[in-house]
Amino acid sequence: YKGEIVMPNPASSGTGYLQISSLLQMKGEARGWEYLKGLDKNIAQYIKSGSRPAKMAAAGEYAIGLSFEFAVAKLIEQGAPVKLVIPKEGAGYELEANALLKGAKRPEAAKRFLDWAISESAMRQYAKWKAGVTLGGMPTPAYLPGDLTRILYPMNFDWSAGNYQRIVKEWERLLLR
Repeated sequence: YKGEIVMPNPASSGTGYLQISSLLQMKGEARGWEYLKGLDKNIAQYIKSGSRPAKMAAAGEYAIGLSFEFAVAKLIEQGAPVKLVIPKEGAGYELEANALLKGAKRPEAAKRFLDWAISESAMRQYAKWKAGVTLGGMPTPAYLPGDLTRILYPMNFDWSAGNYQRIVKEWERLLLR
């Protein structure tokens, strides 16, 4: 696949950073960086967007676009000739989150919303619009495993956030062209 892979740049794309960070956590840093250096030999280009690699693969510009699941899900729904492939070793992920801000003007209304946001009813709505919902028993698209928790690597988000600058600088030192 030399020259047939496009990937988001982790310095400009949260998706790209998530891919690098999760890989370093899964493999350990030494093995992770070696893997990324090997992968780099096949990368045609690193781009600013996390969704664009999937779109470029769907358009036939590249054979493989490293992207995020939701971008690929939308392309599949639109009939694009793409397939979602999740590494058997597992995949990193990000969280869609809600929070109650300290000093909010209407904290009781916010609490009601937050309670609803984690309810089964809300999860069913999320499942209609987001391809991956980790609450058991929710509808799952055919291209995803029924139990997403089996493929999600247990991410350390504090580590990812705390090491962002260092990891991006190392990526730029080793791989930026």
